[in-house]
Amino acid sequence: MSDDRTISVYNDRAADYAELVTSSKDSGEEADFHAFTFRLPKDGTVLDLGCGPGHWAARLRDAGFRVAALDASPEMAEAARAAYGIEVITAGFEALDAEAVFDGIWAYFSLLHVPRAELAIHLSSVHRALQPGGAFCLSMKLGQGEGRDDLGRFYAYYSEEELQGKLKAAGFTILGCRHGHVKGLAGTGEDFVVLTAHA
Repeated sequence: MSDDRTISVYNDRAADYAELVTSSKDSGEEADFHAFTFRLPKDGTVLDLGCGPGHWAARLRDAGFRVAALDASPEMAEAARAAYGIEVITAGFEALDAEAVFDGIWAYFSLLHVPRAELAIHLSSVHRALQPGGAFCLSMKLGQGEGRDDLGRFYAYYSEEELQGKLKAAGFTILGCRHGHVKGLAGTGEDFVVLTAHA
């Protein structure tokens, strides 16, 4: 996560955020999950990168995968432990320094908090941490530039074409793409894109 202000918002609103994401009406989430897990080996090892309140990490665990979870917000980590028994590494994205460890990395609305100037670095870290052919799911908000929302959270925005270019530059092969629209914690509706790829 990019900065203390963003982390502070998630710490203060952890319960609200957990309620929001676990009651999501986005029907495309199931397709995203299956497109990602379809490429994983049985008993594969998965990282939920920016796991928030742990609902996706728990879903992956319950589907039979070995799951690691990372999030920069201590309150989100506690929410994941309390609700699902998920033990979360409390650290920023820069803590990902593994090499060929994971069969899949799930970054569902998390790397959008990384400054645009740093995204390529983190995508390279993700690629390096994956086994050859490992699956990657990336969801980001669509738009231009970067800035803060009404709650003070930092966001970086991209076009689909930009994101595909950055993924390809990091060594990924794009497998699929989905567009959607969602109302977030700040109460505003925004367009997003979900990209599935492999290393």
